Amino acid sequence: MNRAQLDKDPSDVASMFDTVAARYDLMNDLLSLGQTRRWRGIVADAVDARPGERVLDLAAGTGTSSVPFARAGAEVIAGDISEGMLAEGRRRNPGITYVYADALDLPFEDEEFDVVTVSFGFRNMQDSVRALSEMRRVLGPGGRLVICEFSRPVFRPFDVVYREYLMRAFPPIARLLSSNPESYEYLAESIRDWPGQDELAHLIADQGFDAVQYRNLSGGIVAIHRGRKPESA
Repeated sequence: MNRAQLDKDPSDVASMFDTVAARYDLMNDLLSLGQTRRWRGIVADAVDARPGERVLDLAAGTGTSSVPFARAGAEVIAGDISEGMLAEGRRRNPGITYVYADALDLPFEDEEFDVVTVSFGFRNMQDSVRALSEMRRVLGPGGRLVICEFSRPVFRPFDVVYREYLMRAFPPIARLLSSNPESYEYLAESIRDWPGQDELAHLIADQGFDAVQYRNLSGGIVAIHRGRKPESA
C-alpha cells in the first residue's frame, strides 16, 4: 500500500473524482502525451472479452475503459465509487450499466463474473489485499483478472526523469487545465509511490491467483498484470 492510499479517506477520493469527472478523460490524454488510448487498446486485447461473458470493470470512471468490452458482445458492469464519474458515464455511454461499487465490499454475489479488470484505479483502493480478495470472490472458476496500472520504468535513468516529470511538470499543467488541480497533485504522488511490477505480481499471486504474469508498456511506465482464479478452490 502506498502513502497516498494511507492518507486518503475513500469518501475524499470519491469527492475528488466527482470534481474532475467532466474533463478527466481529456486530462488523461494530455498528461500522458496521448498514450492513454493506446494503453487502453492493449488492455482490451488482454481482457479478450467475448460474447455472453460478464465483465466487471472496476474504478471505471466514465466508462471509457468499458466501451471495448461492450462492443465485443460482453455484458459489462462499470463500477466506481464516484457518483460524479458514474453520472458522466451514463450521459456519455448510456448502453453500459453503471453501478456504485466499493472495491473493498463489492455489491455482487460470489462467482458472478468471467472477468474483473481495473485500469489506472487499483493504486487508489485503500486496501490492495482486500480489494484482490473481493475480485477473486466475484470471479467464477477460471475467471480472468486484468489490472493495468502505472508502474516503474525499467531503464533507471528514465525512471529518474519520469519522476521529475510527475512531481514538477504534472501539477503545474493540471493547475492550468483542471478545475481541481489539487487532485492531480495527489494522483502524481500516488503514481510516484506505487510499487514496481514484481511486487504487484507477488501480491496478486499471494491472494490466490494462478498464472500471474505482467507486460510492460512504454518502458514500464505502465504494466498490465494478469492472473486466473483457480478452477477449483
